[in-house]
Parts: sequence; structure tokens; C-alpha cells
Amino acid sequence: MTILVTGGRGAIARAVTALLTEAGQDVRVASREPSALASAVAYDAADPAPALHGISQVFLYSDPSTAPAFVAAAEAAGVKQVVLLSSLSSLDGPEDPHAKTEQVIASGSYATTRLQPGAFMSNAKYWAHQVRATGQIRLPYLDAEEAPIHERDIADAAVRVLLDGPGNAHDGRGYPMTGPESMTRRHQIELVTAVTGVPIEAVDLTPDQARAEMGMRDEGQRETLLAYWASRVGSPAPIEPGVELLTGHTARSFTTWLADNPGLFNG
Repeated sequence: MTILVTGGRGAIARAVTALLTEAGQDVRVASREPSALASAVAYDAADPAPALHGISQVFLYSDPSTAPAFVAAAEAAGVKQVVLLSSLSSLDGPEDPHAKTEQVIASGSYATTRLQPGAFMSNAKYWAHQVRATGQIRLPYLDAEEAPIHERDIADAAVRVLLDGPGNAHDGRGYPMTGPESMTRRHQIELVTAVTGVPIEAVDLTPDQARAEMGMRDEGQRETLLAYWASRVGSPAPIEPGVELLTGHTARSFTTWLADNPGLFNG
């Protein structure tokens, strides 16, 4: 029984690989850039069949454009279980790209479990260069609320489902997952200073300033993101229980995440 971990270079995939290996599982790591990882195999999302040969279970990153190719290849390879890393946004309706991917992946004859995390704590890594260069974090809607999740909690949940295997209560289920508390990004920045000692000026951009500074080519995606952040101002994010349901432990805090990533803001 060999487990394929796709997206092998990502933080979640790396944690899943380490935990499965510690548990004595036979793991095959796949990446679009296998040369960057020891012992990784090449993964072509448009033609995943070579990576799936001899695989019984998969931890999967996918999207609507490549999901059909995965289903066909997984069926042909005799895959028994797929744990799909999806998103909390999949609950927004059938037109959401993550919801579309879930629908396609779940059409296979293998057991499927959908992990649906919200915002990642690791998004704070994108602030680090700004802080080191200017002492600022420049964002729109600093008072938007979110409940970010530690990537290790997502990995713990994925490993629990994979170790339980197909034929368990996880089959066909989706697990919405968040961190343990709702907080504004302004408060997250305050916690960065409290934990690291690095003074940071939080600059609350106007929407037009954000449009000029965000550097996103997809205008539709940018506007959707701005509208979402605007909708979260003054509205605490619901706390979802997926981490505790799957792992038996409470979700890790943002201060824990900062302690797990020392030197990020002052390295």
C-alpha cells in the first residue's frame, strides 16, 4: 500500500509526508519540479497516470481543469482513497472553483474525503519581505476578520484520514476547518510584534491603493478578494471544528505558528 502525496514542495505536503513516514507508511512524493525534492517523482496534472502507478491512496491538490484527468488515471490505477485539499470557499456555491473540483474528484469510485480549510496562517509569510524592507505591512481592510489555520493542523487531519483508510466514516465527507479564533489582520500584526519584538507600522490601504499595489493580473480575482475582505469587516469569522473532529486536539494558535517560524520577520 503506497500513498502518493502531490504538491510535494508545499508546506502541507511536506508535513503530510513526514508524518506518514514517521507512521511507517510507504510514501511516494510527487511534484511538478521533482528535481527540487529528494526522491520525488514527476507529477503532470494533465497526465498523472505515471505517478499513480501502484498507488492505493492519494493526498491531492487539484483544480477544475485537471480534475477529470486525475479521476480517469486514478480509476485506471485502482486507487482506493483520495484526500482532497479543498477550501472553505467551496461552501459558497457550486460555481466556486474549489466546489467544482470537489464535484469532479468525488465522482470516482474510490473513497473521497474533502478537507476545507479557511485562510492559512502561512499567508503571513508574504508580509515578511515588506517588514524587513520598510518596517510596514500595507494591506486593505485591516479590520477584516478571519480565523486562520496552521498548516500543521491541516496535515494532521489529512494523515488521520489516510491512516484510517477507505471504508471509514470519513468516506464522502467534507470537513470545514479553521484556526481556534477569529481575529483581524490588524491584531495578527500586533501579535507579530508581541512575539518577535519587531516594530511594524500597519498601513490600512484604500481599495484603490490596494488595486495599485497588489500586482494581481486577474482583475476579477482581485475584485472578488477585495469584496470578500470588505464583507468581513466587523463580522467575526465562524470557527469550524474540523481539526478537533479529525485529530482530537484543538487547533494551533497564531502565536504558535509564529513560534514555529522563527526569524521570519527579523531574519
